[in-house]
Amino acid sequence: MIKNAIFRIENMSMLHDVMRVSPPKHPLISVVDFSTLDQEVVAAMNNVKVASAFYGITLKQLQKGSLKYGRNRLDFQEGSLLFSAPDQISVFENPRFSESIYNWGLFFHPDLLHGTPLSSKISEYSFWKYEVTEALHLSEDEKKSLSTIIDSIQKEINLPIDKYTKNVLVVAIELLLNHCIRYYDRQFVTREKFNKTVVDAIHDFLAAYFRSNRGEEEGLPTVLQCAEHVNLSPNYLSDLLRRETGKTTQEHIHFHLLEIAKDRLLGSSNSVKEIAHSLGFEYAHYFSSLFKKKVGVSPSEFRNFN
Repeated sequence: MIKNAIFRIENMSMLHDVMRVSPPKHPLISVVDFSTLDQEVVAAMNNVKVASAFYGITLKQLQKGSLKYGRNRLDFQEGSLLFSAPDQISVFENPRFSESIYNWGLFFHPDLLHGTPLSSKISEYSFWKYEVTEALHLSEDEKKSLSTIIDSIQKEINLPIDKYTKNVLVVAIELLLNHCIRYYDRQFVTREKFNKTVVDAIHDFLAAYFRSNRGEEEGLPTVLQCAEHVNLSPNYLSDLLRRETGKTTQEHIHFHLLEIAKDRLLGSSNSVKEIAHSLGFEYAHYFSSLFKKKVGVSPSEFRNFN
């Protein structure tokens, strides 16, 4: 494989060819036991950029060392769960963590979900867009629970395909995903000190942004800017903030924006249009619409009533 190129895997047959394992038993889903792979295959895939047409969930075990979490480093040895969505570029291995090994990988094509409730819900699991440094760190018991589900999926894949196969597999996948949501929620709790630091950093960033002239020069702050400020992915940051404060990143932006807007409406004689522009709005009616939606009255009415 060409190291600097993006290697795309289109289907399960191609995945199995790359791994040099027997052909898949099912065309839309596969479980790969990485411990059975030829070491030459593993070496060939080291640090290769991969994109695929399907979802992937991979358990990675670290023998020793630490993994970066945001700007911190966390020690763990039980294992980490990595997620990848269709067309998302990921790297099979990272040379900085040469002591790590992959245990198993679950791969399933979106076509498997069509016609099931999970098809419309799959994008609601926001961890598909988390960064590798925001992996789900598992306890030994959590790892065993997920591995049990993986074993059940593998057993079903090995059975002859019949009219029940799809439903059984999709139900098992959804069970696995729901366990992951539960474990991520636990992880947010156990990272409480780190999370509080992130919340404070976002608060300080937005307060400084709106009190300066950055809005007038650069426009409204974005979720991506907030995420980059604390070195997290947008999805992970929003989930963290929602868990800690009940508000998403966008809601935090709106909160700070409106607090500054109220100050300027009552503490200056500037027009609504001027205030909107100073905050980063290109068009004043967008500001007025947001203000009325969130506050209940228009900016002019708020000024007059107070």
